[in-house]
Amino acid sequence: MEIAVLALGCFWGPEIKFSKIDGIIKTEVGYCGGNSSTTTYKEVCTGTTNHAEVVKLDFDEKIISYEKILNIFFDIHDPTTLNSQGPDFGTQYRSEIFYLNDEQKKIAEKVLNKVNKELSGKVVTKISLIKNYCPAEEYHQKYLEKR
Repeated sequence: MEIAVLALGCFWGPEIKFSKIDGIIKTEVGYCGGNSSTTTYKEVCTGTTNHAEVVKLDFDEKIISYEKILNIFFDIHDPTTLNSQGPDFGTQYRSEIFYLNDEQKKIAEKVLNKVNKELSGKVVTKISLIKNYCPAEEYHQKYLEKR
């Protein structure tokens, strides 16, 4: 089992899309890249925590590769808009790939460079080492209560 952590705007839509892909075993919404190892949605919305809304994916690399996941990542959001996706604006809605190891970093750079070339150098997606990931606990509890 491997993990991918991706920021591509509001986490709900991407989580649903990724959850339907063969090889994605589990999805979780959360925050990553911020100044603290804990945060809340309310704090993230202030724009002062430095966190991005992310989807954490547990995947079976025998079924789907990290590279394929990143290709899907670029297909399901606009990597050319800075700190926004659709109607959502703010640094928490940025496009960012959080890598867990050097191999993921190399693959992310390869895929980003390919997409950036296709989009005439307009990609603003960042590639960063995972930092201060925390699940969006308040949303998980509400989701479980609705089931």
